[in-house]
Amino acid sequence: MIRAAVIGLGRWGRNHVSSVQGGNDPHSPHVRFVRAVVQTTERSADFARENGLTLGTDLRSVLADPSIDAVVLATPNSQHAGQVRACAAAGKSVLSEKPLALSLDEARASVQACIRAGVVLTVGQDKRYWPSMRKLGEVVASGVLGPLLHAEGHFSNENQKNFFTSWRERPEEAPASSLTATGIHVLDAMIRLFGPVTGVSATTVSQPPPDEALDALTMVFRFARPMSAVLCGVRPTPLFWRLHVFGRDGSVEAIGDREVVIRLSGQPIRRLDLQPVNGMRLQMEAFAAAVAARAQPAAWPIPPDEMLGTIAAVEAVARSLRDGTPVQATQP
Repeated sequence: MIRAAVIGLGRWGRNHVSSVQGGNDPHSPHVRFVRAVVQTTERSADFARENGLTLGTDLRSVLADPSIDAVVLATPNSQHAGQVRACAAAGKSVLSEKPLALSLDEARASVQACIRAGVVLTVGQDKRYWPSMRKLGEVVASGVLGPLLHAEGHFSNENQKNFFTSWRERPEEAPASSLTATGIHVLDAMIRLFGPVTGVSATTVSQPPPDEALDALTMVFRFARPMSAVLCGVRPTPLFWRLHVFGRDGSVEAIGDREVVIRLSGQPIRRLDLQPVNGMRLQMEAFAAAVAARAQPAAWPIPPDEMLGTIAAVEAVARSLRDGTPVQATQP
């Protein structure tokens, strides 16, 4: 079992802890959170006590603790890259919440720091473990769809109204609008399936009032392989997730975490309702297994080229939104 610390005990930091040692499921035999770092301890004292966490306010004390094997970062976006490098310098494997960084240069520096230090790096992309996404990946990999032609993705998540935090609205924390929140999960899936993005055209439409994010984001991607994709998000509307991959001979569509629709030429439509899983737990246990095995970059839960490819695409979306024009994406 690895011993972990979590940096940040907001909603998502608590979700990380609860995924392996809370709720109705047995505690994970592979990973246990034992320390937490927060800005002020008062709001987190009860949660820390209930979960057996030693609570503090100093990241340096965690990094100096030889009993800590790994660190999970649930901090604002702009802090991730620097904190990843600090963890690597201390010899700690690290799971950073997405995005890994807000620029490709910072993401590269983070990856290289972890490679040099011989520690595992991964990113909080728990949607990779959804049954719907695993099945979609299996269908695409099987070749049954024929040559791939196009993909359509969608993300909407009204949680921003219920769990509003002001830092998420700052341009320096979210230069690609809502993409760095829920949308980056769909983008990660596209890059995992189709490879690097070569170009993007992005636009966003916002409506008043300014204290509520009433916006819609639309992105059109080109890939190194001969196919295109559209990714859209409407931030304040009820939660909805979709990724639909089209080939010459059929298509496969993942809707939410469990539903899959397979359409093949000349065959009846297949609709699957898969068994639910705890994606965050599976993500943490995959990370713990890589840490315990001292996994090399090729065996990290998310390979470096996919982590970097996602940030290269985020950076391109931010430039397209800023300039109001299609842009070329820097290759990872």
